[in-house]
Amino acid sequence: MEDHPEISRNRPKRNRSKTATEERTSEEVEEREDHLEEVRPKSKRNRAAKDDTPAAVLLNPDQSLIDVVKGNETQIHQAVKLWVERYEKDSKLAMVELLTMLFEACGAKYSIKKELLDETDVDDVVVALVHLARSGEVEDHQSSKRKDFKHFKDNLVTFWDDLVTECQNGPLFDKVFFDKCMDYIIALSCTPPRVYRQVASLMGLQLVTSFITVAKALGLQRETTQRQLNVEKKKQTEGPRLESLNKRLSATHDKILVLEDFMRKIFTGLFVHRYRDIDPNIRTSCIESLGVWVLSYPSLFLQDLYLKYLGWTLNDKNAGVRKASVQALKKLYDGDDNVPTLGLFTERFSNRMIELADDIDVSVAVCAIGLVKQLLRHQLLPDDDLGPLYDLLIDDPAEVRRAIGELVYDHLIAQKFNNSQSNLKGSDDGSSEVHLSRMLQILREFSADPILSIYVIDDVWEYMKAMTDWKCIISMLLDENPLIELTDDDATNLVRLLSASVRKAVGERIVPASDTRKQYYNKAQKEIFENNRRDITIAMMKNYPLLLRKFMSDKSKVPSLVEIIVNMNLGLYSLKRQENNFKNVLQLMKQSFFIHGDKEALRSCVKAIKFCSTESQGELKDYALNKLKNLEDELINKLNSALKEGADGDEYSLLVNLKRLYELQLAWSVPIESLYEDIVKVLHTFRNVDDEVVSFLLLNMYLNVAWSLQSIVNSETVSEASLTSLLFKRNALFEELEYFLGTPSEDKEGSKCGNQLACRVCIIFAEAWCLFRKTNFSSTKLEHLGYCPDTSVLQRFWKLCEQQLNISDETEDEESNKEYIEETNRDAVMIASAKLVVSNAVPREYLTPEIISHFVMHGTSVAEIVKHLITVIKKNDDFPDIFLESLKRSYDRHLVDLSKSDDESVTSKSLIECKDLAARLSGTFMGAARSKHRSDILKIVRDGIEYAFLNSPKQLSFLEGAVLHFVSKLPVVDILEINKLALTCSFTNSLKDVQSRTENINTDEDPSGWRPYHTFVDSLREKYVKNEGLPDEKERRRGGRPRKRRNIEGKRLFDEDSSSEEEDSISGSGREDGHDEEEKQDEEEEDEAPLIHSLRSSSKLRSLKLSRDENKSHRRTGVSASKTSGMK
Repeated sequence: MEDHPEISRNRPKRNRSKTATEERTSEEVEEREDHLEEVRPKSKRNRAAKDDTPAAVLLNPDQSLIDVVKGNETQIHQAVKLWVERYEKDSKLAMVELLTMLFEACGAKYSIKKELLDETDVDDVVVALVHLARSGEVEDHQSSKRKDFKHFKDNLVTFWDDLVTECQNGPLFDKVFFDKCMDYIIALSCTPPRVYRQVASLMGLQLVTSFITVAKALGLQRETTQRQLNVEKKKQTEGPRLESLNKRLSATHDKILVLEDFMRKIFTGLFVHRYRDIDPNIRTSCIESLGVWVLSYPSLFLQDLYLKYLGWTLNDKNAGVRKASVQALKKLYDGDDNVPTLGLFTERFSNRMIELADDIDVSVAVCAIGLVKQLLRHQLLPDDDLGPLYDLLIDDPAEVRRAIGELVYDHLIAQKFNNSQSNLKGSDDGSSEVHLSRMLQILREFSADPILSIYVIDDVWEYMKAMTDWKCIISMLLDENPLIELTDDDATNLVRLLSASVRKAVGERIVPASDTRKQYYNKAQKEIFENNRRDITIAMMKNYPLLLRKFMSDKSKVPSLVEIIVNMNLGLYSLKRQENNFKNVLQLMKQSFFIHGDKEALRSCVKAIKFCSTESQGELKDYALNKLKNLEDELINKLNSALKEGADGDEYSLLVNLKRLYELQLAWSVPIESLYEDIVKVLHTFRNVDDEVVSFLLLNMYLNVAWSLQSIVNSETVSEASLTSLLFKRNALFEELEYFLGTPSEDKEGSKCGNQLACRVCIIFAEAWCLFRKTNFSSTKLEHLGYCPDTSVLQRFWKLCEQQLNISDETEDEESNKEYIEETNRDAVMIASAKLVVSNAVPREYLTPEIISHFVMHGTSVAEIVKHLITVIKKNDDFPDIFLESLKRSYDRHLVDLSKSDDESVTSKSLIECKDLAARLSGTFMGAARSKHRSDILKIVRDGIEYAFLNSPKQLSFLEGAVLHFVSKLPVVDILEINKLALTCSFTNSLKDVQSRTENINTDEDPSGWRPYHTFVDSLREKYVKNEGLPDEKERRRGGRPRKRRNIEGKRLFDEDSSSEEEDSISGSGREDGHDEEEKQDEEEEDEAPLIHSLRSSSKLRSLKLSRDENKSHRRTGVSASKTSGMK
């Protein structure tokens, strides 16, 4: 059943009506205060003259009320006034007119005769209206997309609001008109047709809102009269004026009681049933209205009798209803006067409010967090209950994190909700030092994980101004305030906070976003970022060297501290004449580079030094470049010494300097020609060097080769010497890599670095082959630089890749915290292998099927990589062969397991992997792709059958494990051909000859071996019968059976039950229409198939001797399956 989308009420229009009513009432109150006269209805002439607007003049007096509601909103007020005048002349005729409009608003054309109005029973009318809906004679105005119904819902609300306002001095209290209207509205709201419930609920809820508007105005009038009466009683004990005031007070009070009775009647008759209606839009409207009622008329509705419905709907299954309830409660708790009355309600439902902060719907969660803030503001929640909320600081949806960040700031940092603590702190409570100290207390919980700390900082940043108080943060880090003592963890967190806040201030993201698109900022935002950059630079100029000098040896602080400079304006160093400070910063960064040997510190130093050498200007740029050259020379000297020491067994110094060189070469070209031969010599001579050292030796060799190639490609003239040097380096690299291809990682069992080295070898090989692939240099002067590995090397390469892919998850988890692990894991190996295929660096015939055969074997991340590869492969014409070859490779692994082990768990696992692979590959043919690739699917199936019968019955399980999944993607006309092919490959050309042919072959000798074949053929037959039916039946349908008339109007308009848990029923006409659609689809498929296929299908089924009764038993299931299959 389809639910109509929610159309929000036009609150401003209702508010305007309400304001107008209050203004008119205020004028009347002032008039009464002056004259002390009873309030009498205004004359009709005055009412008509007051609204003598051009829009009202255009109103056609003969226009029906429903036409007014469908039409222009500006005419509604005048139409209501005219109707009230008609009511005062002839109440029955006007009542019939209004009830007719009420029925027509529900979509039913029904009217009551004037003479029978009093005798007509409401139930009889409602039953007649329900029959109209069942017969399809009802129009749904509310969800109609016709232009003239665009504002129907808003206009209907305005009509009833104006009607109540206009009748407040007349028909509203005659105990006839509105009583009858409410009876019909309540009765219609409890009927099965959804459209009736929707419109009736809309009108009923609006009536209560309008009654409240009038009751509030009367309440003001009653208060004024009471004050006047008290004054008069002091003057005299009796008299005409006292009598007049008493009468007016009594009459006003009676009117308020009448209106409250109206409200209770609609609440008990309509709301208590519709707030749990099956339609979420109706439920949402009920809760939204209740929230308005409680706020605007608390004297009646602010009690647990009504509040409990807001609490109950916090558990509604629809997010819109939950959100409406939360928003209503937020507005309720926003009023301080309401809180004392909400004590019991809060105690009952506060836990659910906290749970909603982690709601599956993000908008509900954000609203719920705002509600929790309101509870904290009134100190209605203990801090112990907030633990689950703080976990959301590192939740995925950014909106939820921001909302929790605001709550954390208000409650824990600014402590806005704790007046007692704020008073104790005095005026210093809002200082930056206090806020930063409280923030550091929060960050202590996340000290072990820097990433989580960054998430918390990002959540709170926009609310906490102290994070951009650069001078305060620097002062705390330099211990300039003796009253604040920082522990080492606090100092680390404060450095991280400073670095993250600097990046946020200049417009960078510090937390990865789901939206990876580049951020664009307007001119004003860019100016703000530039001003922030200037402020940061000015604050850091003199203090930056002090901070670096203090924390230079601390590897946990250096990465964050050093990277701050990339967000500074280096030009200000010259303008402010702070060149010496700039030089000191560079010198300290160079020292930090040689002090540390871990990845984060080295990478940050390289990034900062490169930024200084490229973004600085004039003399400072020359100084930075010289400092960079000195750094390279010093590193080469250290590495030269380390290579000699490494040959003597001291590998630590060698490893650290190789890491430094690697990080430098990632950023720019470093001239290490003098070291290249020494590196090759170390690798070639000392085969027992630690695996991690070997990895960085190979990495630096590869990077030097890559930079050399780029230099040659970018040069206008290429010398023979440079080409010779490059070829030497490349060949030396390949030679060393090939050596490690022959050193399987399993030979180094127990060494955790074995897997890391193997991954490095695979990735470097793949990158180097892509770099030198022949297509890059074909038809150029550098053509002889092109390289393609031979088949034996490629096979050894993939063997090593497979070993890394098959590493257990436990082993990979153990190494997850290791440095550079993101470059040497299973995903990196698969990406490198797929890159070879996509770039055509190696022959695709071998490697592509091998990669795809691992599609489902190694988890989600690897499967996603292979999925992207398949998307690229499918653009080529040979992908059916690649798919089939992948299935063969997977099936071959199953056969190997079958030959090696009798353990059924092992063999069944490999067969399941083959089936899963076939399911995933066949699943790439969805929807229109099935028709587009019909010939490709057919080719996979035919060639798969041929392969299965090459070595029957040993390989027949390939039919069931792989081929059958692709058969399901074929149209039925092809299945007969496949069936025939399967039979041909075995013994016969038709099903009729199977028994005679199998007489010469004893299939009972190996029944388990032939079982997959029989299962496959039975599956083909079953699919044909289910999806196609007898061809004779199709031929008769094609002959032109008349269509059943589609009954659109009556579809999904009413439910079978009218209880509080109504369920929409689907009319018989709807089912017939769906059946016609299925038949139409079947006929179209038949029309597309050649006639010869239909004839062949007919004879085939007759040869199978399928009875008509059996066919009928499968018919409905078959049609449904055919339709579902066509939608894939």
